Amino acid sequence: MDQNEAHKKLFTEFPQVSTKEWEGVIKADLKGADYEKKLIWKTYEGFQVKPYYRSEDLKKVDYLDTLPGKFPFTRGSNKDGNNWHIRQDIIVDDIKNANKKALDVLMKGVTSLGFILNPKFEPTIDDIEQLCENIYADAVELNFICFHNSIEVVQHVVKLVKKYNRELDKINGSVDFDPIGQYVLKGSFSESAEASFDLAKNMIETAGLLPNFKVITVNGQFFQNAGATIVEELSFSLAQGVSYLTELTDRGLSINDIAPRMKFQFAVGSNYFMEIAKIRAARMLWAQIVHAYGPCCDSKAKMYIHSTTSNWNKTIYDAHVNMLRTTTESMSSIIGGSDSLTVNPYNAIFEQSTEFSERIARNQQLLLKEESYFDKVVDPASGSYYIENLTDSIAEEAWKLFLEVQEKGGFLEAFKSGFIQKIIKDTAQKRDMDIATRKEVLLGTNQYPNPTEFKENKVDPSVFEAFDCTDKNAEVETLKMYRGAQAFEALRYQTDVFAKSYKRPKVFMLTMGNLAKRRARSQFAGNFFSCAGYEIIDNNGFKTVEAAASACIEANADIAVICSSDDDYAEIAPKLYDLLNQKVIVVLAGYPKAFLEDLKNKGLKYFIHMKTNVLETLKEFHKLLGIK
Repeated sequence: MDQNEAHKKLFTEFPQVSTKEWEGVIKADLKGADYEKKLIWKTYEGFQVKPYYRSEDLKKVDYLDTLPGKFPFTRGSNKDGNNWHIRQDIIVDDIKNANKKALDVLMKGVTSLGFILNPKFEPTIDDIEQLCENIYADAVELNFICFHNSIEVVQHVVKLVKKYNRELDKINGSVDFDPIGQYVLKGSFSESAEASFDLAKNMIETAGLLPNFKVITVNGQFFQNAGATIVEELSFSLAQGVSYLTELTDRGLSINDIAPRMKFQFAVGSNYFMEIAKIRAARMLWAQIVHAYGPCCDSKAKMYIHSTTSNWNKTIYDAHVNMLRTTTESMSSIIGGSDSLTVNPYNAIFEQSTEFSERIARNQQLLLKEESYFDKVVDPASGSYYIENLTDSIAEEAWKLFLEVQEKGGFLEAFKSGFIQKIIKDTAQKRDMDIATRKEVLLGTNQYPNPTEFKENKVDPSVFEAFDCTDKNAEVETLKMYRGAQAFEALRYQTDVFAKSYKRPKVFMLTMGNLAKRRARSQFAGNFFSCAGYEIIDNNGFKTVEAAASACIEANADIAVICSSDDDYAEIAPKLYDLLNQKVIVVLAGYPKAFLEDLKNKGLKYFIHMKTNVLETLKEFHKLLGIK
C-alpha cells in the first residue's frame, strides 16, 4: 500500500463534516455574538479573511494543477530545493575594510553580498577588483548599489569576469539601477526620463555576456516602507515593471532580453502568511504580464525576487523585538519562494553597535540555511487552503489596482498626477491612526513597553523623522519612507531627555474596590503611561480614599489614576478628585457612560479607556507636565 492509499484509508475512518455543520457549531459557540465582527478579519489589503477554509473554497483558484517551476510559477520559479541566497549589505567607504568585511561574512554562511558604494565614489576597475579580491564571482552573488555609477560598474564587472576567465553563466548578481524608483523618492530624474531609459537599454546591452546578472531593479520596498499595504506594494511594483518593459521594447529590445535582466526587491513585513502569499501572487501576476509580450519561452516570464526585512515596523525601544520580527519576516520570504534575502540589521542604528546587529543577522542566517529543517516542515509547493485563498485574494486585488494605474497612462503618469501618492498616504494615515489607538500593535512601543528601558545616550533626531530625499528641483510629490513607531518613540525620548534634568514623571495607581476591576484597570493604565516613559507606581489597593490620597501625595506623584469598577466610581472618584486636584493631575481609568457627565461636572477632565487615542492623549499630558 503506497502512502496516498494509506492516507485515504485513514480519513475514511472519520465521518465527513459539512461546512453547514461547522457553521452551526461556530454560531452556537458565539452565543449570539456577531459572526462577522468576531471572526472575519478585514485586512488593509481590501478583502476579508474567513476564520477557516475548506477544499470547496479552492474552486475559483485556477492554477492549482501547476507544478513548481512551471508557468505561472506561483509555486516557485528559479531554484530547486532550498538554495536561496542569504545576502548581507556592506557600506563601502573604505575598499580594503569593505573587502575584509565581505570575506568575514562569507565565512559565516552568507552567499550573497551587497556593496553599497558611497554616492561620491567614482569606482574604477581597480577599485572593483580590490573590492572583490579573493571573492569567487562564480560562487558568490555580487550586488552593487551604486547610484549614478551603474553603467561603469557593469562595464568593470564584465571586464573582470573576462580577465579571470570565469564561466559567464555562473556569474550571478545585480546593480541596483532603478531610475523610476529614484524618481519616486527624489521627484526628478538625474537628466530626463528619456535619458534614463536610454541608459537602461545600454545597461542591458553592456551586460549581454552575463545572462544571470540583473541590471534593472524595481524597488517595491519603497512603497511598503512609506506605509503602503501588501496589495499596493505589489500593484505599484508591477506597474513600475511594466513601464520598464514598455520603454525598453519601444527602444528596440526584445522581451527575451529585458525580462530576465530585471529584479524585484520587496520589503517583507511581519504579517506572516500574507507576506508568503504576496510573493507567490507576485510571481504569478508578473508571469502573466511578461507572457502578454510574447516571449520565446515560459522561462523568460520568471520573476527574480530579492526580499529585505521591512523597516516600517522596526523600533528603537525594546529593540530585541526586532530580532523576532525579522525572523518571521525571513521565514515568510523563504517559504514564499524569494530567490535571495537581506536581513536588515536595523538595530545597529540605535544600539550604536554593529556587533549586536551582526549577531542577529548571523543567527538568522544559520537558521535559514538549515535546509534539513525546511525539508521536514516546509514544502513551499504544497500550499494550503488558507495560503491558496490568500494568494488568490491578493492577486485579484493587486490586479484591480494595477489596471487602475494602467488606465491612468501607466506608472509614471499615475505618479505625476498624484494618484499613487494619495493612495499610499491615505493608507499610511490609517495605519498611523491604528497605531495611535493601538489597533495595530508594535510590541514594546505602543503596547507592553519595557518600563526599565531608557535612552541614556543622545539619539540622532533624524531617527524620529521620515526619510525625505526630495530633490530641490522636484516636479512631483515624493514618497517619504518612515517607521510606524516614530511618533511614540519621539514622545518617549522626550521623557528620557527631560528626566536627565528633572525627575521622571510618576504615575500613581489609586486602586480601590472590586479586585478584578481595579487590577485590570491599573494594568491598562500602567501600560498606557509607560508608552510615554513615565514611572509607574502600582498598588495592591486602598481601603479608604483618604489613605489612597495620602499615599499618592507622599509618593510625590505627578499623575494619579483612579482604578476601580464603574459602580464604585460614582462615589469614590469625586472624593479623590477633591483631595488631589490641586496637587496632581487626576485621571480616571474607564468610561462610565451612566454618570460620565456628573463626574465631568464635579471637575474630572481626563479619562483613558480602550478607544482613547493613546498618542494624542500622551502628547497632552506631556504639555501639562512641561515636557518638550
